[in-house]
Amino acid sequence: MSAAAIGVPLPGAAVPSRGGNKKVLPGFNLTLGYTLLYLSLIVLIPLSALVFKTFTLTWDQFWAAISSPRVLASYRLTFGASFIAALVNVVFGLLVAWVLVRYTFPGKKIVDALVDLPFALPTAVAGISLTALLAGNGWIGQYLEPLGIKLAFNPNGVVIALIFIGLPFVVRTVQPVLEDTEKELEEAAMCLGATRFQTFTRVIFPSIAPALLTGFAMAFARAIGEYGSVIFIAGNMPMVSEITPLVIIGKLEQYDYAGATAVAVVMLVISFVLLLVINALQGWQRRRSGGS
Repeated sequence: MSAAAIGVPLPGAAVPSRGGNKKVLPGFNLTLGYTLLYLSLIVLIPLSALVFKTFTLTWDQFWAAISSPRVLASYRLTFGASFIAALVNVVFGLLVAWVLVRYTFPGKKIVDALVDLPFALPTAVAGISLTALLAGNGWIGQYLEPLGIKLAFNPNGVVIALIFIGLPFVVRTVQPVLEDTEKELEEAAMCLGATRFQTFTRVIFPSIAPALLTGFAMAFARAIGEYGSVIFIAGNMPMVSEITPLVIIGKLEQYDYAGATAVAVVMLVISFVLLLVINALQGWQRRRSGGS
């Protein structure tokens, strides 16, 4: 008996649709409507309320709120520490990703899982843990402080906390790119007489540079908005070790809602610009990957 006789469609034969033109997924108009509604409820409406609250201030009041000496000092610490932490994570994140991709060793899966620990660990727990280690009476700090090295309750503690929470972004961004890098190109370069340094700088680094830039931007953006892990180890001294999110919390506690939203709008604009940069870098990375 043939396949057609028992109702089994032959390869390449058109399969009649059941139910006319009905599709498994809803149409574009319906899905777009749900998407815009969901984004409006979760993202756009809260952010618009933030902006509208800021509009209750005059320009002079707004400028005074975002440019007071205490707020400017918090900007310098927040963005400066975030930039330094992101740079450190680029270097050591690349090293960690390189080891996880290129080498096999006992406990590799455990090390790979530990990279994601800052993602799962509550930031407050991270801050308490770092303080217990680096404070003057901590496990490590008690040996460093007699030498004049203070890593807690000052800007150094802020940088360390931001390094801790930002490392996974660089590792997880660079790691898949390293895995996809063709080792044949490295072997060809070495056969042509290139040293290991030349092979890395001229063959490997150009292919992972977009991923490194993306990881840097993501770690930088994440560090700017960090709060929980920093407040425990920073010391929170105004003009010295006070981050901008803490300034916003302080204004809210003083019922200065408009001033808090003004500072928050500045952070929002900067974060939005960083997201645009991240998307541009990711698009560049995809184009380079597609072109290669």
